[in-house]
Amino acid sequence: MALPFRDINVQTASDSYIFSSPSSPNAPALSIDRPTGDIRLNDAALLAGKRVTRVTSIAGILGMIQLRLDKYIIVITKAKPVGRLRGQMVYKIVATELLPLRERQVHDPDEDRFLALLRNFIKSGPMYFSYAVDLTNSFQRQAEHDNSVPLWKRADDRFFWNRFIQSDLINFRNLGSRGQPAPQPGIDPYILPVIFGMLEIHPTTFKGTPLTLALITRRSRHRAGTRYFTRGLDDQGHAANYNETEQILVLNDSAAGLGGGFAGSSSGPGGLQRGGAAGKEMQILSYVQTRGSVPAYWAEVNMLKYTPKLQVRAIEAALPAARAHFEEQIRIYGDNYLVNLVNQKGREMRIKQAYEQVVDMLVSSPQEHAQADRRTEEKFRTIEKGGGGPARSPFDRLHYIYFDFHAETKGLQMHRAQLLIDRMRDALVAQQYFRAAEAPGSRIDGRLEVRSLQTSVVRSNCMDCLDRTNVVQSMLARWTLDRMLIDLGLLPRGSRFADEDDAFELLFRNMWADNADVVSKAYSGTGAMKTDLTRLGKRTKGGALQDGNVALTRYWKNNFLDGPRQDAFDLFLGAYQVPAGGIGSAFIFADRRPVWIQSVPYIAAFGFFFVLVALYTPRLPDAAVWPLRLFTIFWAAVALWGVHFILSNGMLYVNWPKLNPRPWATEGYHETINRVRKDRILGPLVARHERGLSTARYINAEEGKKRIE
Repeated sequence: MALPFRDINVQTASDSYIFSSPSSPNAPALSIDRPTGDIRLNDAALLAGKRVTRVTSIAGILGMIQLRLDKYIIVITKAKPVGRLRGQMVYKIVATELLPLRERQVHDPDEDRFLALLRNFIKSGPMYFSYAVDLTNSFQRQAEHDNSVPLWKRADDRFFWNRFIQSDLINFRNLGSRGQPAPQPGIDPYILPVIFGMLEIHPTTFKGTPLTLALITRRSRHRAGTRYFTRGLDDQGHAANYNETEQILVLNDSAAGLGGGFAGSSSGPGGLQRGGAAGKEMQILSYVQTRGSVPAYWAEVNMLKYTPKLQVRAIEAALPAARAHFEEQIRIYGDNYLVNLVNQKGREMRIKQAYEQVVDMLVSSPQEHAQADRRTEEKFRTIEKGGGGPARSPFDRLHYIYFDFHAETKGLQMHRAQLLIDRMRDALVAQQYFRAAEAPGSRIDGRLEVRSLQTSVVRSNCMDCLDRTNVVQSMLARWTLDRMLIDLGLLPRGSRFADEDDAFELLFRNMWADNADVVSKAYSGTGAMKTDLTRLGKRTKGGALQDGNVALTRYWKNNFLDGPRQDAFDLFLGAYQVPAGGIGSAFIFADRRPVWIQSVPYIAAFGFFFVLVALYTPRLPDAAVWPLRLFTIFWAAVALWGVHFILSNGMLYVNWPKLNPRPWATEGYHETINRVRKDRILGPLVARHERGLSTARYINAEEGKKRIE
């Protein structure tokens, strides 16, 4: 089978980069010409005499990307082992290097900014890969695949995070080049799929029985981005902040520990190890859940207010996208149990109503049922296909369940979230989970003997698909893990693992709390809220204070730091493609607001500074009082005016994405700048000194080719 090379040497020559595997001397070498970027496969022996200036050992090729002036090869220079699944090592990307095809002589601020975006994004993004295990697919999907197919071809397109930057290698593999116009399967071992998200593997014991507990969260590369700049669905039906989380339990894993460098230890063809520990069959049990933004067209518009302005477009307009989204979900997972956790009152009510309208329009003869209690008028609301009988539409496999999470858990009574699990018990029992075995001496291709399949999935969401969502997902995972351990005979029927093994319980809690933090940080820029419940099993005052700190940090980052983060997502994933050869306007990232608009924060800061100077400067005994008072009052008034102006015109001070402008940002910006022109103080100055304002700040990005793969 064509697995990725575990060891690659890069030879840097004046006219090319040459990639080869020392452990596979008969395999063709990959040559990328400089500066054209043309890709070739050559006999490694024929390239041996080439003069090289540097030889480097790398863990793999992350991809290639075209920026404004040059194309770069992104290579993984350092990878950290994080654990083994089925005896195969999994790695986290620690360090990368960008290899330019040209020796750049010109200093270009846009090129430098693009490079900085990429480096910071890769450095901060948790990305994982394996040379032998398909991390993009759940174990259930892996069991359906032909293991003789190259690893990258088996990858789930949604979670193949570096798919866009691998497109040059993939296109060469499928079509060849001018010199080699035919498919080139020899390049398969150089194509390495990577996932973005959370991955933890813990070899442990439960009541003395060795096993491995793992958690993988795969973030979709479609409609990926930051909290307030990426909401709802796109036109293709991809949901914002969409993640698939798989909880895995492995019994009798033969090599669950760490070890080895890039490759780890290996045995057998392709480094695969087969069979369980001490001659016992290896058993793999996994449970999959998904989360994703409410499937409608909606946005939250930053204006420096703590609560952004909510916009929801007509449901009829979003229906084709919602249909595409759920067609894919049903095709992949079967029945979908849609658990909606947003508030039923206040600003979130419109999102709840939008979701329910979407389901009503998709399901045949929808039948709604509401359940109330003393705490809330609507503790549960369900929408199902009405009329009984067989399904008349594929969307009759949607089962909507609304749970008023905040109302039910008010007053730190988080245990009441268990009501949702009780409500879904029959569905969870019918849902099952994936279970398979691999006996000692099984076929070398590593196929699993499937014993049960997961027949449906729970898709959870709150507004952000972060805090409430993770609490509920961890509860569903706990319920299913109890069931797995009972079915394995490790737990008495009717018992819970939390009551049987304290160390295992602590491991489970921390693993899911880590998952909450990683998913939250990728989307909102901070760790998750309510992790005290996940880690400690109860809501605490300390946890509530920590949530307050998280809320303030999110406010700051989402308003003032998320623009570049969103640009980095769009650049890496191909939602924005830089025009080659420096075509298009320069200074894409330049601040094109009028100078006086830019100066207001500095004026306000100077005002506060002079007030502090006036208050804390020692005064001579015989000095006049009123001049100092007037000085203080004047600068206090200037500072307060500056703060008032910024808060009143917040659209002008949010750090917006510059590569793919948001339509609501463009509209709101123009409305605000028109209002500022009428301002009695700044209006005449803005009108007089306006420089390249209007659409220039946003439309320059349109000169580049933008598309979402």
